Amino acid sequence: MEKVIESIRANFKSVNTGRAISTMLDQIEVEYQGTIVKLKTIAQISVKKINSLIVDPYLIEKAIMNSSYLCFTLNNDRQVLFVEIPQLTFDIRKELSKLVAKYAQDGKVGIRNIRRMQLKAYDKHQKTKNISEDNVKDLSSDLQKMTDEYMMKIVIVQKQKDELLTLNPKFHFPMNSLK
Repeated sequence: MEKVIESIRANFKSVNTGRAISTMLDQIEVEYQGTIVKLKTIAQISVKKINSLIVDPYLIEKAIMNSSYLCFTLNNDRQVLFVEIPQLTFDIRKELSKLVAKYAQDGKVGIRNIRRMQLKAYDKHQKTKNISEDNVKDLSSDLQKMTDEYMMKIVIVQKQKDELLTLNPKFHFPMNSLK
């Protein structure tokens, strides 16, 4: 279940919040020597300023351009690739919020699947007389508590990411304030 939370957090890092974060490009894949690999494995990605990234490119420009959900503008000086992060419009924020909700829902499904598999394992052990019915009930109750705890963790990380996507002024940094 902890791996599901880590996976959700990794997915959320790739969602554009209007600020440059080197992990934004983690989900982009590139064909490299006939194999599909993650961009981060073949390029160095760093933050130039609050609204741009520097990607030391190999075969990268095309992969970023083909990534339709990011809405980035690219400038390539043939040495490094500068990725400008646009201001987020209301419509883009709305779409990104839907993407965050989808990632969260996928995580919840993963948690439920883990619970279901574990309950089946409990039943199997009960049928083979390895554990008693009372133990199964206790274990099932503990499993449900753990499942609820991890579902709440998903809700919390989803809300944190959604807060970044809102027009909340505490997360908005004017460009000239960071020079």
